[in-house]
Amino acid sequence: MQSFGVRLRAAMDAHGPLCVGIDPHAALLEQWGLSQDAGGLRSFGLAVVDAAAGRAGVVKPQVAFFERFGSKGFAALEDVIASARAAGLLVLADAKRGDIGSTMAGYASAWLEPGAALESDAVTVSPYLGPDSLRETITTAIRAGKGVFVLAATSNAEAASLQTARTVDVAAGDGQTVAQRVVRDVTWANGSVAFEGALGPVGVVIGATVDRTEMGLEDGDLLGTPILAPGFGAQGAVAEDLIGRFGVVAGQVLASESRSILRAGPDGIAAAIGEQAARYQEVLRG
Repeated sequence: MQSFGVRLRAAMDAHGPLCVGIDPHAALLEQWGLSQDAGGLRSFGLAVVDAAAGRAGVVKPQVAFFERFGSKGFAALEDVIASARAAGLLVLADAKRGDIGSTMAGYASAWLEPGAALESDAVTVSPYLGPDSLRETITTAIRAGKGVFVLAATSNAEAASLQTARTVDVAAGDGQTVAQRVVRDVTWANGSVAFEGALGPVGVVIGATVDRTEMGLEDGDLLGTPILAPGFGAQGAVAEDLIGRFGVVAGQVLASESRSILRAGPDGIAAAIGEQAARYQEVLRG
């Protein structure tokens, strides 16, 4: 299998940076006329997959909305993931797993191992038990041709006080923000591609509403690194912020939109995805 970075670059070159969230909120299920159960989740997810196929390169199921229905919810998620991958979409499972190394190995097997019931192309993970706790997960991803996206500078306002806090570490040098330290500690696997214009297997999450300067995240920290940027659409960021916020690394950014697209409903979602995908491509072309 080609590396995740190669497949992601190809998907973004073909369809642009739009990443379509699959977030079956209770209110959206009601709006779509679907039942508040695993069957409703499955219908919702498959409809989003059908609308995204051929219009976007990446979909991002929010695992929590499936998990709330227990085993039946996970069965629905398995069907949605399998359908998306069969349709040629890359699947980024938004699971935000984070634990000690041995437990993370279990999560890596669940989400990234070939043949696993929940096998996805990439998964979101949390570094707050220490970036080294992710080393085996990253290694598993590389071995399987998959990717991980590590939370660094998230779009929720309440995270800023933690992620802008300064570290005190004699070995690494004082004064880095937590976000900067996370990026520098987890992107080691991207080094071989950073200066070739390619993308590595380790991505980071940087919100589209975040001030990168305040977070200490400079362009040089992000070479070769895929960036998942939540905050577009319902949270206020617009397509033009792709350039305004990310500048020279804008071409590495997956612009994540969920509610702003999903609110178009089952009859309008395909058009909404197509319009937004075209808008992002236009912005990148300048």
